[in-house]
Amino acid sequence: MFLRNCWYVAEWSHALKPGEVIARTMLNEPLALYRGNDGTVVAFEDRCCHRLAPLSLGRVEGDNLRCMYHGLKFAPSGKCIEIPGQEKISDKAKVRSYPVAERDGWIWIWMGDPARADEDEISRVIGPDRPEWRLDCGELEYAANYQLIHDNLLDLSHLSYVHAATFGHDTPQWAELRPKITPIERGVHVARWIADKPASPYLRLPEGTRMDLWSEYTFVVPGIFMLVTEFCPAGTAERLEFAKPGPEEAVFVSPTGQAVTPITGDTTIYRFTGGGRRADVDDQMIEAIMSYFMKAFYEDRAMIEAQQKVIARSPNSEMVSTSFDGGVTVFRKLLGDLIAEEANPTRLAG
Repeated sequence: MFLRNCWYVAEWSHALKPGEVIARTMLNEPLALYRGNDGTVVAFEDRCCHRLAPLSLGRVEGDNLRCMYHGLKFAPSGKCIEIPGQEKISDKAKVRSYPVAERDGWIWIWMGDPARADEDEISRVIGPDRPEWRLDCGELEYAANYQLIHDNLLDLSHLSYVHAATFGHDTPQWAELRPKITPIERGVHVARWIADKPASPYLRLPEGTRMDLWSEYTFVVPGIFMLVTEFCPAGTAERLEFAKPGPEEAVFVSPTGQAVTPITGDTTIYRFTGGGRRADVDDQMIEAIMSYFMKAFYEDRAMIEAQQKVIARSPNSEMVSTSFDGGVTVFRKLLGDLIAEEANPTRLAG
C-alpha cells in the first residue's frame, strides 16, 4: 500500500537534460519523464493511448512529446494535439499527466489526485543547488519494501552495530542513549547529543581526536529525511548541559537530504546527498565523504535486503517493539492513518 496524495522524489534535476526522455517507475506506475525546450519537466504515464506503446521511447519536439510508434504528439497537459494523416482528434486521445515541481535539486511528482497538488507541501531540504554548501549526490536501489528503509532511518540505534566499521565505530552511545522524539505535522523530529566519539576520518583531524556530535533531523511523509550533523570539540555537550548548540560551536557541519521512493511493493530507490559548508570542503574531502557514506549505505542495504527475505518467507511473524522504536512507531501509525484515509476518506472522520 502506498500514500498517493503527496510529493515523491522522482529524479535528480541534473539527471534530466532538455530534449531527453527517461523511464521511471514509482508506486507500481510506469512513468515517462521529459524536459521540454523551455526547461520544464513533464511526467506522463508511460503508455500511449493509441496502441499502448511506451512513451519513454518517444521524441521531444519543442515542449511536446511524440510517440515514436505511430506518431501521436502530446502536449504537456497530456492532450493529444496531432495524429499524422488525421485532422479530427477525439477527446479520448490523451494520457495522464502528473503534477511536477523542481526544488532543491530534485524533481518531485505528485502521484495522487492532481486537484490536491500543492507545491507548498514539498519538503524543503538543503539541496545540491545551495551556493553556501558543497554537496554531492548518490543513490542506491533496494530489493526491499520502502517502509523497512523508513524504519532504518527513524531508529539510528543500529549505527552501533550495522555500522560498527563506519558511522558507529567505537560509538556504543547510539544504541545506549535515547534521543528526544517529537511528533510534528506529517512526521517526527529527532535530536540528540553523542558525546566523546572518535572524529570521522574524512575530517582529517589528528588520529585519536574525540568529538561531540549533535544530530538533529526531521522525517516526513512520504519518506524525506533531513539531517544536520554538527561536529563539536569534546566537552561541548556537557558545557551546554546537552542543549542544542549555537552556530558558533561546530567545527564542521554536515547536512544530508535523503529521499525514499517506492518503485514497487518490494523495490525502492534511495537518494541522498553528502558534504558540508563550501568553505570547509575541497575536492578531496567531498570524495572522501561520499565514499564513506556509500560504504555505510551498502551496510544498510545488505541488512535490509536480508530482513526483507526473512519477512517474505515468514509474512505472519510479528515484530516485537523495544524502547528504540519510538520514532518508528509514531511514523508507521501516521503513514498508516493517511493511507487508510485515502482509501476511505470518511473512515477516520467518522
